[in-house]
Amino acid sequence: MSAGLKKYFIIAGEPSGDLHGGKLIKALKMLNPNSSFMGHGGDRMKDEGMHIIEHIDNLSIMGFFEVIKHLPRMSKIMNKTFKVIAKSKPDRVILIDYPGFNLRLAKKLSHLNIPITYFILPQAWAWKEKRVETMKKVIDQAISIFPFEAKWYESKKFNVEYLGHPFMDTEHIDESTKSFYERHLLNINEPILALLPGSRQQEIDRHWPIYLETVEILRRKLKNLQFVVGKSAHVNIPKCPEYLKVEQNAKKAMVVGTAALVSSGTATLECAIENTPMVVCYKLSPLSWIIAQLLINVKYSSIVNLIGNKKIVPELLQNGMTSNKLADELLPLLDLDSEKRKNMLSDFEDLKELLGSPGVYERTAELISKQT
Repeated sequence: MSAGLKKYFIIAGEPSGDLHGGKLIKALKMLNPNSSFMGHGGDRMKDEGMHIIEHIDNLSIMGFFEVIKHLPRMSKIMNKTFKVIAKSKPDRVILIDYPGFNLRLAKKLSHLNIPITYFILPQAWAWKEKRVETMKKVIDQAISIFPFEAKWYESKKFNVEYLGHPFMDTEHIDESTKSFYERHLLNINEPILALLPGSRQQEIDRHWPIYLETVEILRRKLKNLQFVVGKSAHVNIPKCPEYLKVEQNAKKAMVVGTAALVSSGTATLECAIENTPMVVCYKLSPLSWIIAQLLINVKYSSIVNLIGNKKIVPELLQNGMTSNKLADELLPLLDLDSEKRKNMLSDFEDLKELLGSPGVYERTAELISKQT
């Protein structure tokens, strides 16, 4: 890549995309400090120097009905995005996940002859398989983060690069274990349940009442059990009792957790990599759940089970997400000597073997740079 100024327009529409986007920008800057970045993202991308046009707080929507409700506003953002890209003429557009918006935008941009990279691909193997045909027409470079996904796309005659999973990059935590326990007034000798209810307010609103009921059941059964809530930025967790220690860095909650109760999403894979046994749960609006059942074509909800191609972690979804069931699944995972816990940790080791070596953002940045 030449040392001249390179302009990138990057779009991430959700907290996980913002995380990946921030680290990718950092890697691109290491290769070429003269690069400039603008687009849609969150605080992590902003902290790396990207000019934010639309913040993820205005973009992150979950559920079929919710998406329909916000269509007029999203249509305005789409048109605005197209105009900015057409006017600024970046050297490359980088799309991160967020397929409902990003694929539509890619189609609109196709006649501008601006190369498009897609990093963290649409999960067409789960639903909307026809998206592959669109991607063949409008995406110049596709980079996957799941080994099974790359093989699936290749079987559909769409060339995809797999460079490993970004979560294998170890992230420095700026606090000692001793300091963490002291700050939250926790006993280092007693078990901790990490509570990870989700990164979107919609998820918190549906999950949190059930989390609280589960906590009450577990407190009655394990008197010495402690709790740490991994709270995402820009969400409000209501009615949080004092004995629930709220941690703004969800990764720290995962690391200290003896076990975790986790909303289905990227956090499940992070817990597996941190060797934190977990129960996965999720609840959609009733209408969204009905539509999901009709459209989604995968055996599992959790990415941990999808990568392992077997039921490594329990999944309690929709009506199955009850406090009694969650507590029953969590209890053996909080017992350090239980077979269920030991088997899950063994499966996590096998899973990590499939995820490649650290350095994914650097390898991704190099691949993008070669073609920019």
